[in-house]
Amino acid sequence: MKWLKPLAAFCLLLSLSACSHLSKEKRIKADTFVQQHRGSSINCQQADACAIKSPLYDLADQANQESTDSSPRHALVLLDRGQDSLTARLHLIHSAKKSIELQTFIFEQDDSGQLTLQALLDAAKRGVKVRVLLDQQFGLADPNLQAYLASYHDNFELRLYNPLFDEARTQKLEFVAGIFFTFKKLNQRMHSKLLLVDDKIGIIGGRNIEDRYFDWSDVYNYRDRDLLIAGPVTKEMESNFEAFWTYKKSIPAQHLKDVAQRLIGNAGPPDIKNLFLSKPFSERAMKMDSAVRDSVFVKAQLEKYLMWVNEVDFLGDLPSKHNDDNPGRAEASVALYDLVSNSQNEIILQTPYLVMSRPARKVFRTLHRKENSPKVIVSTNSLAATDAFPVYAMSHKYKRMYLRELGFQIHEYKPFPLNGPFDMKAMMSGSPSKEGIPIFGSGSAGSASGPPPLKRAGVRVGLHSKSMVVDGHIAVVGSHNFDPRSDDFNTESLVIIPDKNFAQALAASIHRDMLPENAWTIAPRPKLPILSGLNYNLGKLSEKLPIFDIWPFPYATSYELKEGCQPVPFTDKKFKDCYEQVGDFPEVDLTLKAIYTRMVTAFGAGLVPIL
Repeated sequence: MKWLKPLAAFCLLLSLSACSHLSKEKRIKADTFVQQHRGSSINCQQADACAIKSPLYDLADQANQESTDSSPRHALVLLDRGQDSLTARLHLIHSAKKSIELQTFIFEQDDSGQLTLQALLDAAKRGVKVRVLLDQQFGLADPNLQAYLASYHDNFELRLYNPLFDEARTQKLEFVAGIFFTFKKLNQRMHSKLLLVDDKIGIIGGRNIEDRYFDWSDVYNYRDRDLLIAGPVTKEMESNFEAFWTYKKSIPAQHLKDVAQRLIGNAGPPDIKNLFLSKPFSERAMKMDSAVRDSVFVKAQLEKYLMWVNEVDFLGDLPSKHNDDNPGRAEASVALYDLVSNSQNEIILQTPYLVMSRPARKVFRTLHRKENSPKVIVSTNSLAATDAFPVYAMSHKYKRMYLRELGFQIHEYKPFPLNGPFDMKAMMSGSPSKEGIPIFGSGSAGSASGPPPLKRAGVRVGLHSKSMVVDGHIAVVGSHNFDPRSDDFNTESLVIIPDKNFAQALAASIHRDMLPENAWTIAPRPKLPILSGLNYNLGKLSEKLPIFDIWPFPYATSYELKEGCQPVPFTDKKFKDCYEQVGDFPEVDLTLKAIYTRMVTAFGAGLVPIL
């Protein structure tokens, strides 16, 4: 029993870590050093803070001039391409005259992160008030960097949402402690994303600040979607940000224990020479930095995606969703399920993680049972494309239910799609795009936790966009994954646009991701020649078991369209003649990851509420 004493010591250490907080004395010291070292000088004396002239900013002025209380007017730019989204973000930061609010789940120390953070710091020194709110788990999780940023300038403020153990960086053992001691807090994350400039123009959607969200990773990139919005609805976005900024779980960086330790130990911030900000820009980052300051270039890049609409509704969870005693409403989830419940004809849904919560299943099941029920077409990840194989395993487990009981038509994204908003040929060759900004090249390579695909040239791609089109005239874009985490743990935000033209443009974008060259179709296997009814019922029973779902003949599998055929739903009589089976996990090696997926399918049903 020699292991009992080390185990007891380990548990005691973790429990003490979970209960410890920064003392009042150290907090005062950290605040003092921050105030002593913060800059206050402004390098621009112009009323507009030397902001660059921006065609995007002009859209905000035009929208506000044309809007009335009874007849709002909004400009929208659909940002399907990662490079366009990064261009829009950086350009808007450089165009800010008064204020910038940035809220995000992930902020990585790579090329896109360096460009974004440097632009924010430059804006602060121009005279713009900059507030950055990051979720603690993946938001610039370096106490040295956070100490530097907390001390940077009077115009720059950094806060971290819901820090585990009141630290900037969660150590591995502490993370394990979080699972055992503070499981609920560990999982309550700020998943909302927002960039807001001067309270009049913003970007909302699924992208975080990391190379893989902007088509810049050499290993794995996300197919994602953002929406630039200019007009009156941005006031609601600002109010939502303010609610998070002032919430009790949003902690100034200098009040985190490890950040305060650096400030006190150094009697101020650490030397920038030891931080990633001190590195020179990579070649592609320099080209991007130059391009986003060119208003003519930005206009040429983005105006082709510009649309004007009237109503735009913003729905954002409030941080009160994470109140310990009296949780607030999940506003984003309620809005989505209301839209689904009232659908009449067709729902087009795109989510990277097809794991439906119990409320979502209930809504879709009720909808499917209606007479003349609407079609539900779903775009999601395949195992070869996903970055989260445990989530895919649960999706795989419930495919029978999705197809039979919820009426879904499912299309799973391929890891090497041939027709998308990106230049696939450039991605495979590493060559520059037409605009001269390299899509890939030297720079930090991303990593992916998903399964390794078969050896193939190019960069793997996985879905990360979260969007929906209802009845051809209502569009939704946001951060909500339509999963249990989004319902119960994460805070989410989205916009609803009741405009037919925009909804059809969004639908076309999602349909492109479901083209045969971009996705496999999920459909039932052919019935066994004998005892097919018994096989179905045993598979259904196995599916409902919380563990030991090991039935060897799963209900559904993946299909590829045959050459010369036109796409049809699996319920069409022509389906069996036009599609051929390609296996449960096409383009995935029979490695441990495939085995893991089978194991999680068999034993992991209890994970569904936190996926």
